[in-house]
Amino acid sequence: MSMPFYVSPEQMMEDRADYARKGIARGRALIALSFKNGILIVAENPSNTLHKVSEIYDRVAFAGVGKYNEFDQLRIAGVRHADLKGYSFSREDVDARNLANQYAQMLGQIFTHEMKPMEVEILVAEISHKKDDIQPQMFHILYDGTVKDETEYAVLGGETEVILGRFSPLYKPNMTLSKAAQLAINSLSGSERDLVPSDLEVAELSIANGRRAFRRINGDELDGILS
Repeated sequence: MSMPFYVSPEQMMEDRADYARKGIARGRALIALSFKNGILIVAENPSNTLHKVSEIYDRVAFAGVGKYNEFDQLRIAGVRHADLKGYSFSREDVDARNLANQYAQMLGQIFTHEMKPMEVEILVAEISHKKDDIQPQMFHILYDGTVKDETEYAVLGGETEVILGRFSPLYKPNMTLSKAAQLAINSLSGSERDLVPSDLEVAELSIANGRRAFRRINGDELDGILS
């Protein structure tokens, strides 16, 4: 009788992590940053129909990188969770922290117990419903369920270190929407290429938008920012 091939738990976890990181690195990156009126999310995404950035609830947004079908499953689960909680209790009870914890448990369970981990990184962002207290919150959740609490900005996806090297030295709190978008776009593109509006997906969570804080930025408005 042949003996089963033994792999140590440490090696198994490392192999799964490498597999997930390589899958994520093949995708295009996105940047989320706080600005004067809330949170701006800029993603490199040439598709007009497959969105990386979406609304979860009134003041909560979702962004994902990696395999689209996998992070879209997570988005749908988040929408259902938020709708159920908001209906059962109160709209103000739906928050990014709770959603981030739910996502972390899901991803951690899959990473530990399934043969193939999810090749995704996701971001859950929220601003306060009080106009005089924006309180931006950003939770960066990794493929293994690790949660990072970001206060000013987060970079997800491929070439993270390179993009952070271009972005971090120039970032300033309370920038205008236009300056924040230009900085994010320039950091994603670098000096060797130019990103046009059709290459980008841009959205904001802003106190200026009322209860439904999420808004996509495209068309002439995005053209004006790039020009």
